[in-house]
Amino acid sequence: MKKLVAYITSSFPNNNFTIDLAFKMKEAGIDILELGIPFSDPVADGPIIEKANFQALENGFKLKDLFEVSQAISKDIDTLWMGYMNPFYNYGMENFMEKAKDLNMSGFIIPDLPHEEAILYKTLCEKNNQEIISFVAPTHSEERIKKVVQNAKKFIYMVAYTGITGSGASEDLSKIISDVRKHTNTPLYIGFGVDEDTCKDKVKDLDGVIVGSAFVKHLINDSLSYNEKISKISALAKEIKEKINE
Repeated sequence: MKKLVAYITSSFPNNNFTIDLAFKMKEAGIDILELGIPFSDPVADGPIIEKANFQALENGFKLKDLFEVSQAISKDIDTLWMGYMNPFYNYGMENFMEKAKDLNMSGFIIPDLPHEEAILYKTLCEKNNQEIISFVAPTHSEERIKKVVQNAKKFIYMVAYTGITGSGASEDLSKIISDVRKHTNTPLYIGFGVDEDTCKDKVKDLDGVIVGSAFVKHLINDSLSYNEKISKISALAKEIKEKINE
C-alpha cells in the first residue's frame, strides 16, 4: 500500500478548524500529517502555501496554537511538524524536540536545515523517538545521496524538481531513484507538484507521495465555508490515496 503524506497549514483559519480537518483527512486515508508552522519567509513553498502562511500570521498565529492542535491530534494521527529553521532556532531546537516528545510528534521536516546540521541533532532525535526527514533532489550526486540517506529513517523526501512547491514542473527522476535505492531501503516519497492529476504517474517506482498545495488551495478559498473546505480537502485526499494505489 503506497502512502499519502498530507500537508496543511496549522491553525488557519483557527485551531479548531485544523483539528477537525486533520481527523477528516485521516478518515479519508492519509497516512502521515505534515502540520505546517506558519512563517514569514517560506522559501521552498509556492504562492498558495505562502499565502496560507501569511494569513495565519496575520490572524495572530503563535507556537502555542501549534502545540494545542498537535496535542489534540497526535495520539491518533502520525504527525510531523513542517517548518523553517528560524522558529526552531528562536524557540531552541532542544526545547522544540522536548515539546514534540511531550506531544507525541514523530519528527520534523525542515527544508532549510542542511543535512550536515541535521545530523548534529540525531542523538537527541533517537532519544525522543523522532526523526528529521532527509531530502534528496535531482541536483544531488550519487555521493551526496549516499551521505544523506544512509542513516535516514521513517521516509526520504524526494524533491520532484528544482524550484518551489506547487509549480508543476517536471524532471527525469530515474537516476536519483536508482541512486537512493542503492544505498537504503528506507521508503522514498515524492513531493512538489503532486496533485490528483499527477499523483498516479509520479508515484511509479516510489513508496508514496507528499501533497500540500493541492489541499491548501481549498484552505485559502474564501468563497468556501468551513464545512465546504473540509469536505473538498478530505474528498481530494481520498481520491489521491485511491489513485496512487490503483
